[in-house]
Amino acid sequence: MSIRVARRAAAAVVVGLMAVTAGCTTGEPARAPDGADKVTYLTAFASFGREAYAWVALEKGFFRDRGIEVEIKPGQGSADNLKLLAAGQAQFSANDLSGVMITLGQGDYQGDVRAVAAIQQRTLNSITVLESSGITTPADLVGKRVGGVPGGAPMLLWPAYAKLAGIDPGSVQWVNAPAQQTPGLLAAGRVDGIGQFTVARGTVEKAAQGRPVHLLPYSDVIADLYGNAVIAPMSLIRDDPDLVRRFSEAILEGLVYSIDHPDEAGQILHKHVPSADPAAAAQEVALMQPYVLSNARAGVLDPERIARAIAVLQGAGVIPAGLTPADVIASGFAAGPA
Repeated sequence: MSIRVARRAAAAVVVGLMAVTAGCTTGEPARAPDGADKVTYLTAFASFGREAYAWVALEKGFFRDRGIEVEIKPGQGSADNLKLLAAGQAQFSANDLSGVMITLGQGDYQGDVRAVAAIQQRTLNSITVLESSGITTPADLVGKRVGGVPGGAPMLLWPAYAKLAGIDPGSVQWVNAPAQQTPGLLAAGRVDGIGQFTVARGTVEKAAQGRPVHLLPYSDVIADLYGNAVIAPMSLIRDDPDLVRRFSEAILEGLVYSIDHPDEAGQILHKHVPSADPAAAAQEVALMQPYVLSNARAGVLDPERIARAIAVLQGAGVIPAGLTPADVIASGFAAGPA
C-alpha cells in the first residue's frame, strides 16, 4: 500500500469510527434538489493556502460522493465563526482549537458547539516579524505593535503565550486588522509583527517583496495545543450524526490528499479563489505536513491532550477553572490516540 493510500485510509478509519452524543439548538442543513445535504463551511481565516484542503475536497468530489453539497465561505476567526455556527448560519467551520477553548472557557457558546476532528495536531500560531526588525525573542516584542484579527487565535492566545514567555501581555499593543490585510501591514511597516500561522511564511515574504521573515512560534512556549479543528453545532451532532460523520470523512480526505499533492492543491485553490497565488498556497500546504500527520492519524483528537491544554490556559489565567474536555469535543467523535 502506498503512503498516500495509507494516509487516506487512516483518515477514513479515524472518522469512520466516530459516534455521537450531544445537544442544543442551531439551524439545520437544507436539501438540494438531488437530495444532497446542503451545508455552509467557514474556513478558519480567509482563503490562505492552508485552507486549500476544503476546495480540494470540493473539486475532487469527496463531498459529492458522500451526498453533501458544500458552500465554502472565508471565515474571520474563532469569535466570528462560532457566532455564525451558533446562529445556524453555517453548519461547519475550521477554527483554531485553542482559540475555541478560550472562547468556551470564558462562557461564550459553551452549549452550542463542539470540535469533531483535528486538522493540525500542533498549533500553527506564531508572531511573524521581518528579519530586519531585529526581533528574535518574545522579550523583543515589548513596546512593539502587533497586527491581528479581533477574536482570532493569535490574539486570544497572546496573554498565555506572553506570560509563559516571561513578559507582560499588556506591554505589546495589538492593532486590529482583517486576516487578508495583516501581511501588507507588516510589509508596509505599520506594525512590527503580525499574528500569523507558521506555514504562511511564503505568503508573508511575498507581501514583503521577498524580504525574509522570522517566526516566534507559540508552540515553542505552550505545549499540547492543537491547531485548527472542525467545529460543528451541537444540535447537528445530536440530530444528524451521519451528516457530521460524512462531512468529516470528506474534509479529512481532502486534507490528506492536499498534503500528498500540494502543487495540485495550490492550483485548485487558485481555480476557486483567483486572487490566491498557487505557488504560495502549495508552499503552505507542504509546510503543513508535519503538523497534520505528526501522530500518523489525521483527524485524531485526544481528550487527555485537551485536558493538558486547558490546564495550561487556566494556569496562565486566560480562562477560569471549570472547562473540561467534554465541553470542547463531542463525546465519541474524537478518536483516541493510536
